[in-house]
Amino acid sequence: MERPKWTNEPELASRRVGGGVLWANDELFAERENLIKPAEPEFRPWNFGHKGQIYDGWETRRRREPGSDAAIVRLGLPGVVEGVVVNTAFFTGNYPPAASVEALSVVGYPSPAELSEMDWQTIVPRSPLAGDSENFFEVTDRRRFTHIRLTIHPDGGVARLRVHGTPVADPRLLDLGSLDLAALENGARITGASNMFYSSPANLIAPGDAAVMGEGWETARRRDDGNDWVTIALAGTGVPRLAELDTTHFKGNAPGWAALSGSADGEEWFEVLPRTRLQPDTRHRYPLAEARELAHLRLDIYPDGGMARLRLHGRLTAAGREEVIARFRAGA
Repeated sequence: MERPKWTNEPELASRRVGGGVLWANDELFAERENLIKPAEPEFRPWNFGHKGQIYDGWETRRRREPGSDAAIVRLGLPGVVEGVVVNTAFFTGNYPPAASVEALSVVGYPSPAELSEMDWQTIVPRSPLAGDSENFFEVTDRRRFTHIRLTIHPDGGVARLRVHGTPVADPRLLDLGSLDLAALENGARITGASNMFYSSPANLIAPGDAAVMGEGWETARRRDDGNDWVTIALAGTGVPRLAELDTTHFKGNAPGWAALSGSADGEEWFEVLPRTRLQPDTRHRYPLAEARELAHLRLDIYPDGGMARLRLHGRLTAAGREEVIARFRAGA
């Protein structure tokens, strides 16, 4: 089965970007935290604990009364949800027959009890699930959400919950005069890439440091005279002051060189950082004293390889500030 295009969008709920499972009404067989683990689910035959087969997912007890089970997830990256994947991998005779998904946008950090009393919006109506499968549900609501509630009808097990979408930052929580213009959590997004054979280029601009090589962006080995590249729409128009090219964990497969270009419109490009030699497994930092205003950034690596993170620290222009604020208001 071909995966929907929206599954290429960043994961908003993953533990890797700061997501958390705040509450579940039941998790007797398997813990709710497994829902947002970054790794794909695994199954080990005859791996039994005191409560039965140990599953890499969230599993509730068999219901003997009417009702449904639910879990509340705080998004690590609040934003506009494009689609949800309810993955029932390895749950065969114990998967839920149906599920629904609701969403909520709140300010601050309410408790699970407070969240349960709020006005949740249905973004995926009650829908049938298949066992041992990825179940894809497109979302058409364009509002910005901070929390997701997954309800399974009536009980059973779900291996992973993936929430894909576009991060939308709250400008009240940003210093618009000094921030990472290329950060996913601030509203930047990948607009193109030459190659994503081993991993997504969205990893380049993800929050935090890469813990392993697989949390960066790595291309296939080139057998021609070209080079690999990625383009980014910045959080807003800004003036950079410092670029950071991090090859941490990439040792025999780091690029030999890299260059940065900028653009106001994504079409005409000018030099931001000239072609510069890189070292493996190193965090490189380069001051940009003569930087110009830009809204788009292009990273070229020569000839191929992997990079853990790309950062572009600077300030938003007046126009850039309005872009960030308008994006937030559009999702309110």
